Amino acid sequence: MATESEAEWEIKIPEKKLKDKLFFENLRAAVIDTKMCSRCLTCVSICPSKLLVNEEDAVDFPDYEEKCLDCGACVRVCPRYGYKPKSGLGDYIEFTAGQSKRFKGQDGAMATEFIFSAIDMGLIDRGIFVDRDEQWRTHVFHVRRKEQLEKLPLGGTKYVFADVIPELKKAVMLTKVGVGVVGTPCMVSGIRKLQDEFPVFKEKVKLVVGLFCTENFHYNEVSKYLEEKGVDFSKLVKTDIMKGKFVATMTDDEVKFKVSQLSGILPTGCNVCTDFTAVESDVSVGSVGSAPGFSTTVVRTEVAKEVWDYIKKMGNAEVGEGKVEELDFLINHKKEREKNIPEQ
Repeated sequence: MATESEAEWEIKIPEKKLKDKLFFENLRAAVIDTKMCSRCLTCVSICPSKLLVNEEDAVDFPDYEEKCLDCGACVRVCPRYGYKPKSGLGDYIEFTAGQSKRFKGQDGAMATEFIFSAIDMGLIDRGIFVDRDEQWRTHVFHVRRKEQLEKLPLGGTKYVFADVIPELKKAVMLTKVGVGVVGTPCMVSGIRKLQDEFPVFKEKVKLVVGLFCTENFHYNEVSKYLEEKGVDFSKLVKTDIMKGKFVATMTDDEVKFKVSQLSGILPTGCNVCTDFTAVESDVSVGSVGSAPGFSTTVVRTEVAKEVWDYIKKMGNAEVGEGKVEELDFLINHKKEREKNIPEQ
């Protein structure tokens, strides 16, 4: 029997595609240079030598030759390294819809409801949300009490990248019970990679709520584009994508145009993503497939089923009907992007 000093950690290090290069150089060659990076920031969250996001809002490591430890953590957790695209509706236990009676949101506020019901149940003690400032720049916030929602504009879709997973790592270090997190499909894939590779994430991240997602944008690019279209951010109430159109609703006006017009600023990492419904989440939430004011709710795992049953038991949400067939167009639209995936 090995003593403590003799015990060894068994870590499966991925094979280097470029044998004589550092692991970061492998990541750069396979994911960053090929423009497949989704900017999920899973690698940034786990790198001991401080991978970062540069002024262009891209993953960068300018002094990697001196600082990279060649530990392989970045390629172990990157969901685009050796990318195996996921698509479709995915497995689920229950396909339904809901509208929270406790929280207001763009489409039923069910992502918020799931996180706070999990807190009420004692399953978690904090949730990771994205809020925004008056100019709709995103910020990630750790929410532990309902009272915090009165001060934070958490509701509504932002369509701008946010640093969710680096903040999730901080929450994992702070939590005494567990963490719940809301994220896009690429973030969900990154979280699952973290859970596969590092037991603390498996232990502490108890509930992963995935959002239906067609694409996301870099703030500087999309804000400039929307301003040119006539959007006044000081009056902006919400943004949404409905029936192929991007809709920006202001207090006194509405700007509407075809989503295809955003193709010029579509991040290349989104252009290869095939997952619309966040198939790896515990529960997926989105507006497509349910009546106005409701969130389509795709309950995938037993832990999400426990939370959903609690929500219904406590009367915290009005239950509606989810229509699977209404998701088909966007599911197939994203699956078409598989042809854009470069060989690694």
